[in-house]
Amino acid sequence: MKLVFAGTPEPAVPSLRALLDSPRHQVVGVLTRPDAPAGRGRRLMRSPVGALADEAGIPVLTPARPSDPEFLDALRELAPDCVPVVAYGALVPRAALDIPSRGWVNLHFSLLPAWRGAAPVQAAIRHGDDVTGATTFRLEEGLDTGPTYGVVTETVGPADTAGALLGRLAQSGAGLLAATMDGIADGTLQARPQPADGVSHAPKVTVADARVDWSAPAVALDRLIRSVTPEPGAWATFRDERLGLGPVRPVRTGEVSLQPGELRAEKRRVLVGTATVPVELGEVRPVGKRAMPAPDWARGVRIEPGEVLG
Repeated sequence: MKLVFAGTPEPAVPSLRALLDSPRHQVVGVLTRPDAPAGRGRRLMRSPVGALADEAGIPVLTPARPSDPEFLDALRELAPDCVPVVAYGALVPRAALDIPSRGWVNLHFSLLPAWRGAAPVQAAIRHGDDVTGATTFRLEEGLDTGPTYGVVTETVGPADTAGALLGRLAQSGAGLLAATMDGIADGTLQARPQPADGVSHAPKVTVADARVDWSAPAVALDRLIRSVTPEPGAWATFRDERLGLGPVRPVRTGEVSLQPGELRAEKRRVLVGTATVPVELGEVRPVGKRAMPAPDWARGVRIEPGEVLG
């Protein structure tokens, strides 16, 4: 089939590579979000998907909105049979959905209908799911509501961060998307409606959502922090300044007793109280500095008895 691939961030790159390597399909164009400022110099940078398309010599479309008439005309001219989508980052209007004869097929990083929305991997970790996965489905105007083609599953490990889990799903999902394109081309794969039961939603995670509330149980804080690592990154406040937090480790029950947020600096570890058992801090990132092990940070700031993280 002739394909126009739609995607933007790094987790979409394995899927584009898989389709570029497929002998059965021809990627005739790539749709991605417009170049955006990045890095210390805030220079305009191509998205990871756009950069790979440039390397492959494939036309790149970067409309401000996929409803722009110029984009719709360009898509019609490319005349794709199908548009596979991975984390493109914008809602696709009906006028665009109707152009490819076999529709737009989205790779979503959850087991639909669970965790529809922008942050399914983060939601799976935060809510303590043991298993998640990826689903291919036919895109429609509703939010991740279209009929599904196939799934792959992935175990959520006890130490998984959102970044690590998404990295694995990006690889296994790429194979699923390529297989879905093959099945659609062969006519051997038919989309099936999603179940009416088990629907849940995963809205975009904000910086405010990533603030740690030490009055929560340790297990909930562990999940929250892992779910927002690396982006947007967990944080608390210390002496009225923001302190970035990497994954933590709950200590054994009865080992130490601290009030929620109360700090205890030991020679080889730094503990913080929660609603249940304390947690041991991993890496921390003070404002304007690089991430460092929590004991190194504690020695530098000289934590006083009774000081807390807010």
